[in-house]
Amino acid sequence: MHFVIYCKDKPDHMDVRTATRPDHSAYLEQHADKIVAAGPMLTDDGNGMVGSVLLMEFGDRAAAEAWAAGDPYAKAGLFESVEITPWRKVRPAD
Repeated sequence: MHFVIYCKDKPDHMDVRTATRPDHSAYLEQHADKIVAAGPMLTDDGNGMVGSVLLMEFGDRAAAEAWAAGDPYAKAGLFESVEITPWRKVRPAD
């Protein structure tokens, strides 16, 4: 089952994001087989990062929640909020 993991950064936490990025990237690499798409949300000018959106595949919500909680960004306290929602791909058709 696919899940959208929508994470909003706390204001003024770019230093946390920057310091934790190598560990976050390694975590993503360890779980690359579960990633459908992933990337940062940007400021309107495209120069800053304000959160993350990940489309992931897990067996169930509990697995998605455990994965999100294990993300080094989450462990470092970067996120103001994290929403996990089941998602179904419709377009483009495979």
